[in-house]
Amino acid sequence: MKASIIAGAAAMASGAAAQAVAWAQCGGMNWAGATTCVSGHSCVFVNEWYSQCQPGAAPQPTTLRTTTSRASTTSAAATPTLAPGRFKWFGTNQAGGEFGEKTYPGVWGTHFIFPDNNAIRTLINQGYNTFRVGFAMERLAQNGLTNSFDAGYLRNLTESINGITNAGAWAVLDPHNYGRYFGNIITNTADFQAFWKNLATQFVNNPRVIFDTNNEYHTMSQDLVLQLNQVAINGIRAAGAKEQYIWVEGNSWSGAWTWNVTNTNLVALTDPENKIVYQMHQYLDSDGSGTAPACVNAQIGAQRVVGATAWLRANNKKGILGEFAGGPNDICKQAVRGLLDHLKANSDVWQGALWWAGGPWWGDYMFSFEPPSGTGYVNYNNILREYI
Repeated sequence: MKASIIAGAAAMASGAAAQAVAWAQCGGMNWAGATTCVSGHSCVFVNEWYSQCQPGAAPQPTTLRTTTSRASTTSAAATPTLAPGRFKWFGTNQAGGEFGEKTYPGVWGTHFIFPDNNAIRTLINQGYNTFRVGFAMERLAQNGLTNSFDAGYLRNLTESINGITNAGAWAVLDPHNYGRYFGNIITNTADFQAFWKNLATQFVNNPRVIFDTNNEYHTMSQDLVLQLNQVAINGIRAAGAKEQYIWVEGNSWSGAWTWNVTNTNLVALTDPENKIVYQMHQYLDSDGSGTAPACVNAQIGAQRVVGATAWLRANNKKGILGEFAGGPNDICKQAVRGLLDHLKANSDVWQGALWWAGGPWWGDYMFSFEPPSGTGYVNYNNILREYI
């Protein structure tokens, strides 16, 4: 759960050129870069902080839209085709299996823990239908990415995943590794593909499992991020997993606010089953890192994802907001509502959202969505349930 500053990403995209490239920033408050676009594109106002080079001479259909309508409280878990304003996936992250990242392999119950399925069932009973379960690749594949998995860790992970899917919900397998293995950037794409083939083999017969290629790639070669995502897809399909969705993530901590200037090459990803979903993350504090309880303003939620919405629609792609949260205050509550209203108004491209995060070890963490007393749960459960 980190993000980078959009100005820096935009600067990388446009450089010192006289004209900004496609989908790059071209205006906004305090913007000092190019304000005109390459041929075939025009500078389209998105909000007071951000204008973008979009194809054509007129703005794309996506604008900063909100809606005050609320869907009825029903689960969308089994809905293959969505009505307007409906999410396919809506739920929470479940953290714990990736904890203790400085201690490998670590001891279950001391350095790491898997989610509490009783707490998850409480959320399922309220209508939440998707749970992203974090784990550490270093604990699962302890002796190398191509080696056999640790039996105990795999058993605990599998029990957690099966507990979710047996209750009728979706379980997202989330290697929470930031594109790293034992702290080093993964560069051997063949080994990464083998890891994913081995992991997908364990869940090949469970259609309610979703594969997340890796959590928040960052400060890596953009071409390498593309390659790692593609070989993960290849490995999953080579295992015979045909029904499952694959959520791909991007560079720059997979931030939605930088996606359309950082991760544009990921449009080239291919899947023979056509079940790729682009997973982005978005926090609402000043640097987008999700480490402060204060949100920039009440409108920042929607403002930070409009560029990603335009990118998804222009490229005929589907997206999921895999992490989002807000602090326990009224400004953040308004910002979260605005964010979710925007996603729902654009549900033709946005498939849903997952709060960060549940899990039994959060204590008084400001975003904790662990029932019954987690700070995020107490402050946001009633709000989030309006979008189920």
